[in-house]
Amino acid sequence: MNRIINGDCTEVLKTIPADSVDFVLTDPPYFVRYRDRSGRSMQNDGNDDTGKVLSAFPEIYRVLKPDALCVSFYGWQAIDAFMAAWKAAGFTPVDHIVWRKSYASSVRFCNRFHEQAYVLAKGRPAPPPHPFDDVQPWAYSGNRSHPTEKDVRVLKPVIQAFTQPGAVVLDPFSGSGSTSVAAALAKRRYIGIELEQKYCQLAEKRLAGVARHMARGP
Repeated sequence: MNRIINGDCTEVLKTIPADSVDFVLTDPPYFVRYRDRSGRSMQNDGNDDTGKVLSAFPEIYRVLKPDALCVSFYGWQAIDAFMAAWKAAGFTPVDHIVWRKSYASSVRFCNRFHEQAYVLAKGRPAPPPHPFDDVQPWAYSGNRSHPTEKDVRVLKPVIQAFTQPGAVVLDPFSGSGSTSVAAALAKRRYIGIELEQKYCQLAEKRLAGVARHMARGP
């Protein structure tokens, strides 16, 4: 545990034992060919990449323990593909989370002020003792490390709401490692899988910083 793995998650997941992960929190590509203001883009973010990326969900389902949860961000433009893949893998959508931004991240027919994720169940997990509000405040990472980097302040409360200390948290689309950083700060174990080596190296650097910080204590 506590590792970042460089590779294609559809292949790497096959090496992880079944029923071994407590919780999945992940942010797969949205299939919008996204480019940030500096021109950065991501692999597997085109419309023709949906099958390649979403084929990971049967393996995500397999490695999750029975009666466990996966929280997956998604691109609403491709919700039909996401939902079909989740259900085909065996997941049942049980809740939905929206983060309200203070700024519009894009504009077309509407000013787009939110991000969203589905809560997906394997089996029949028990609800947490303190249910998580389905509308949450957003925090902006600045996308310094990755073109679509989620802020740890967004991810850590999700992990704390749905897991206990010591749980294993998996992110198969790790990017710059924010989910793993959030898990480490919440005293959970983590596994991150990322296709691009440069982001794996960055995630390891961030996590080394977290380890040093936690070793110093409060």
